[in-house]
Amino acid sequence: MNHYGVIMAGGGGTRFWPMSRQKKPKQLLDLSGSGLMVNEAAERLSTVIGKSNLFIITSEAQYPDMTVATAGRVFPRNILAEPAARNTAACIGYSAMEILKKYGDGVMVITPADHYIEDIESLADAFKTAILAAEEQDKLLTIGISPTSPSTAFGYIRYAGSKGRVRPVLGFKEKPDTVTAQSYIDSGDHLWNSGMFIWKASLILEKLREFVPDVYADLEKIGNAMNTPSEQEVLHEVYPNIRRISIDYAVMEPAASNGDVAVIPCSCGWNDVGSWDMMSVLHKPDENGNVAIGDVTAVDVSGSVIFSTGRKVAALGLSDIVIVETPDAVMVCPKDRAQDVRKIVDQLAAEGRNELL
Repeated sequence: MNHYGVIMAGGGGTRFWPMSRQKKPKQLLDLSGSGLMVNEAAERLSTVIGKSNLFIITSEAQYPDMTVATAGRVFPRNILAEPAARNTAACIGYSAMEILKKYGDGVMVITPADHYIEDIESLADAFKTAILAAEEQDKLLTIGISPTSPSTAFGYIRYAGSKGRVRPVLGFKEKPDTVTAQSYIDSGDHLWNSGMFIWKASLILEKLREFVPDVYADLEKIGNAMNTPSEQEVLHEVYPNIRRISIDYAVMEPAASNGDVAVIPCSCGWNDVGSWDMMSVLHKPDENGNVAIGDVTAVDVSGSVIFSTGRKVAALGLSDIVIVETPDAVMVCPKDRAQDVRKIVDQLAAEGRNELL
């Protein structure tokens, strides 16, 4: 059976504003100092998927830069451009339809573009286990991360059984409060939800048809136009009107209730680098707990993230603060509000400041 890798790289990365912008979001940035996040994702997938079967799904606005950024790693014909952002059910369904109609059914390994993985070998091993399981049975599989702390930043997966590498999923949990997260850790049967999925292209389309028939109907219209002269016309007519819904709500939760979802536990030094407060994952903090990048002077500063792209940034007497400087904007917030930076982007959009988006 064919194996395909799909990297979801169409997000706006708004929590990394002002560095991350619509045309050049975080997946096209070198936040770690070791390369673009999307290329790191492609290199990880290439350990289990051949280059000709690596795909990226991104936005039309990002498509030109994405093609240049991933040259030599992903073939341009395998970079799919969404006419509009419609959340992950549409994104994954579109990529599954593309694969099924143009290349033939096979197992898809789907990952976001913005993860940090410390132990790539362990993740590759988990992918191989999941691919084999997906070939042998009609299950929706996901990678669950063995939790190292009662994090409130991630969703959780509850699973059953203690034998074998492939465990039945009993349910998905939203991001919890600290007390609830600790209870999940103590139970010994919860994993962090990584947002990485493995399944046959035909199976996920079947599940979309079962659980969200309106979304599937639109994807089917696009699929029927594939390999015809009207493909792009239909795509642009239909795709922007697909209902926004995540793959978790659309498929994973109801499928888990039916016993159709399994998880492979994995310890690979995973982290979802979603906002500025997570920069300590990519960079070792100094003796004061600071991550300082660029031309920075910090006096009596602790536990903070300070990022300069050019101008001198000087800070005095601060703790647990995020400061980010770019040529046209400076962002300052408490470190524990870094998840809310997207609200700044929303406000700028409401003000019509499109040049800053």
